[in-house]
Amino acid sequence: MNARHYYTLALTGYVGLFSLLMLWNTLISPPEKLPVALVLIFTVSPLLLPLRGFIKGNLKSSSWMAYLSMPYFIHGSIEAYARTERLLPSLEVLFSLMLFLGCTLFVRYAARNQ
Repeated sequence: MNARHYYTLALTGYVGLFSLLMLWNTLISPPEKLPVALVLIFTVSPLLLPLRGFIKGNLKSSSWMAYLSMPYFIHGSIEAYARTERLLPSLEVLFSLMLFLGCTLFVRYAARNQ
C-alpha cells in the first residue's frame, strides 16, 4: 500500500477520535462532578498539540500523534472493561488504533520514499 493510504487511515482515526471525545464529554455523557470545559482540556487538548504538522504530513508530528494515541487506547480499554455500556469505549479503542497504526505505517513508508 501507498503511504498516502496509511495517512488517510490515520486522519480518519484522528477525526473519529476527536469527534467521539467531544460528543462523549459534552452531549452523550457530560461529567457530573467536574466542569465540562476542564474535562475537554484534559481529554481533547493533547490531540491538538501536533495537529498542524500532522495535517501537513510532517513525519515527526505524525510519530508524536502515534504516541499520543496510546493513552486513549488504554482509557478506552479500561472503560470497556469497567462499564456495562461498551459502545463508546470500544469506538475509542478502534479510533485510537486506527490513528496509531495509520501514523506508524505512514511514517515508515513515507520515510522510505524520501
